[in-house]
Amino acid sequence: MTAFEDREKAFENKFAKDQELAFRIAARRNRLLGEWAASLMGLTSEETDAYAKSVVQADFEEAGDEDVVRKLLGDLVSAGIDMDEGRIRQALDDKAVEARRQFMQQG
Repeated sequence: MTAFEDREKAFENKFAKDQELAFRIAARRNRLLGEWAASLMGLTSEETDAYAKSVVQADFEEAGDEDVVRKLLGDLVSAGIDMDEGRIRQALDDKAVEARRQFMQQG
């Protein structure tokens, strides 16, 4: 292999690793967000676990965060919680920071 091919392969590996890490952080963020919403709704620990998993799954419906925001807003309002999109987006940002911090502490 030439030096150029080695360098290209290294960039490809780094890109793949970065993408995997971004996916894992987003999944962790969504789980934390689901746990936050579940606590607002007063769910049991078993219900919280199932709900957090459903929030992670909701993120696969479409690109971006709109699917997660829509799910949380609908679920929280249906549960009688006074909630708006702005508070959910703030929680999304807060949980993203927390998820990144958790991954940095692991490594």
